[in-house]
Amino acid sequence: MKIVMISGSRNLSGQTARAANALLDGVSNAGCDVESIFLPTLELDRCSQCEDNGWGICRKEGICIIEDDFASVVKKVREADAAVFATPSYYGDLSESMRAFMDRLRRICVVSDGRIGIQDKPVMGVCVAGGGGGGALACCLSLEKVMNACGFDVLDMVPVKRQNLKAKLNNLRLNGAWLATAAKMKPTVQ
Repeated sequence: MKIVMISGSRNLSGQTARAANALLDGVSNAGCDVESIFLPTLELDRCSQCEDNGWGICRKEGICIIEDDFASVVKKVREADAAVFATPSYYGDLSESMRAFMDRLRRICVVSDGRIGIQDKPVMGVCVAGGGGGGALACCLSLEKVMNACGFDVLDMVPVKRQNLKAKLNNLRLNGAWLATAAKMKPTVQ
């Protein structure tokens, strides 16, 4: 069993990484392999709204024509048994790299071909607010909205604040074990 974690954080040892790593510890302890992908380290453009109507072949064929790392990340999500999306909360919303990825993902998932390997895949989201700690809940709502639009089976959304990160680490480990169990129960669709 394999779980892929997509992170929208550049800081590999920051608060978002600590939260995601706790969840992934639970996944690993439950016997699943983990692959972590850090979106800010990749070439990932925002949607260019190819046609005058604001769409493109994404709406017709479920693929994106932009040649960057997007397709390879989507392939890894499709091949995994479950996924985790972890992002810092910036201004109560997703990080810029996570927003760029999710905006394009939801566009390819408009058609059934785009949902292949995504539809009903177990997924969790982790949104971490630094600073004053505001925005984690709003960020979770934004991320969950896109994951639902893509057809994922959203098991849980975990809002985390800088102030409660330490207290939530054990719960995140438990969530990871739960995600691994859900992934083992779902048949893999190729």
